[in-house]
Amino acid sequence: MQIRIEKTSNPKAKPDPSTLGFGKIFTDHMFLMNYDPENGWHDARIVPFQNLSIHPASTVLHYGSEIFEGLKAYRRADGKVQLFRPLENIRRLNNSAERLCLPQIPEADALEALTTFVKTEEAWTPSAEGTSLYLRPFLFGNDESLGVHTVHHALFIIIASPVGSYYPEGINPVRIMIEDQDVRAVRGGTGYAKCGGNYAASNRAGERAAQKGYSQVLWLDGVERKYIEEVGAMNVMFLIGDEVVTPKLTGSILPGITRKSCIEILQKEGYKVSERLLSVDELSQAMKDGTLKEAWGCGTAAVVSPIGELLYKDQKYIVNEGKIGKLTQHLYDTLTGIQWGKTPDTFGWTYQL
Repeated sequence: MQIRIEKTSNPKAKPDPSTLGFGKIFTDHMFLMNYDPENGWHDARIVPFQNLSIHPASTVLHYGSEIFEGLKAYRRADGKVQLFRPLENIRRLNNSAERLCLPQIPEADALEALTTFVKTEEAWTPSAEGTSLYLRPFLFGNDESLGVHTVHHALFIIIASPVGSYYPEGINPVRIMIEDQDVRAVRGGTGYAKCGGNYAASNRAGERAAQKGYSQVLWLDGVERKYIEEVGAMNVMFLIGDEVVTPKLTGSILPGITRKSCIEILQKEGYKVSERLLSVDELSQAMKDGTLKEAWGCGTAAVVSPIGELLYKDQKYIVNEGKIGKLTQHLYDTLTGIQWGKTPDTFGWTYQL
């Protein structure tokens, strides 16, 4: 694949690493590539970061034909930059594209686009403790008509943002509300796809949780309102007795890459890991009788996020005395150690540029 590179004539000053938030500062360039039936994917280019110009009837604006991914580039102690499991993100992007009838991108082309872009923006990858370069590939339908149909024209874009530590003051357990009114997704829907509509539809419950002082929502399944699914923008895991339980991927849950990595680490270390249906009643009983030892969310942004309190039907349950558990801390340390190149990657997950 040929990628045209147009460098900016007005590069921005790099930000102070101590002031980095999440997704508010963007690098000098962006990657774009167009799709149409006649040419397939074409005109791959890296250009100065700029606003987009799209037709008012563009498909994405009216029918939500949009998918996205999130991954990070990490600066190692030796100065090199590496990605964490980028092919997993590319494959999930294509799975999402298939569900929303958007054109899929050949894996080799998507990887070349990603790595070439990161190399172009390599100087933006910070080196301070806990910082990284967050990458946001996204793809949307761009037909200039109001008819509802399979997308014929699309645009694939990658932008990047240097980000700070998700936990500037350490890993603090979060308070989670189990949602029993709204649902996030149903089997047969778009729950397993990483598309904007899934997140927009979750905002109402998130607002209700915030009003009660809770940071995120733990979703139940959309059919029986009975089985645990995922937390906000993360997958979820529970240590019940000596068993690590995470909800089974039934089609309404996003197949998280951090989730998959946690499972593979735990299995390699000999832990009992079950991907199964977990009812809210079983979880509630484990909270009552004390067999729920730890709970955590897992995702790209936070890596691992300990859960210190759960609210269900106005009943509060404290998990592990509101502190981060030993296993949760171990997973965080193991994953971040591999991602930043501090510990050997025995799984072959990292991709050095």
